[in-house]
Amino acid sequence: MGKFELMALPYAPNALEPAISAGTIGFHHGKHLATYVSNLNNLLPGSGLEEMSLEEIVVKGTGGILNNAGQILNHNLYFEQFAGNPTLTAPTGELAKAIVRDFGSAEAFQDEFQKKGASLFGSGWVWLSADADGKLVITQESNAANPLQKGLKPLLTFDVWEHAYYLDYQNRRADYLAALWKIVDWAVVDRRFNA
Repeated sequence: MGKFELMALPYAPNALEPAISAGTIGFHHGKHLATYVSNLNNLLPGSGLEEMSLEEIVVKGTGGILNNAGQILNHNLYFEQFAGNPTLTAPTGELAKAIVRDFGSAEAFQDEFQKKGASLFGSGWVWLSADADGKLVITQESNAANPLQKGLKPLLTFDVWEHAYYLDYQNRRADYLAALWKIVDWAVVDRRFNA
């Protein structure tokens, strides 16, 4: 135990099937994320970052501390945004208007998001974020990077590290990305946008 704890999933391990299997959730959340939490707790003492929030550590940390804190934050945002039966299955309100304004349509946004996720070389994340003026942008972030480091507000992310999809999709990253839209709870994304 340490300052940070493994997040509790807001759904049962099998709730996201068939998009994400219980087996993948078990490894992804129960092993990978748990290891990042343990590593960060072990690295923090004596770092000068002990009193900082996870978000502050992601912005100010370096090396192993940054890598593990970034992976915790990224995974927390990733797991929290899904539901077996999403409250909202599409963007609404101001978020929906912003998507149309900045991408032309919801379909064009999804297409660009999937393409950027599929084309990210190596391991990392594809993100929808908002800048300080509320303009939406899609970014590719390598390894444990997070849009916070660029002054952006993270709204939605798809994990494209192989451990996120390999048990279910093998090398078919594009199929995995396409399946995730069915489990995104846009109510969560909307709350992040309006926060």
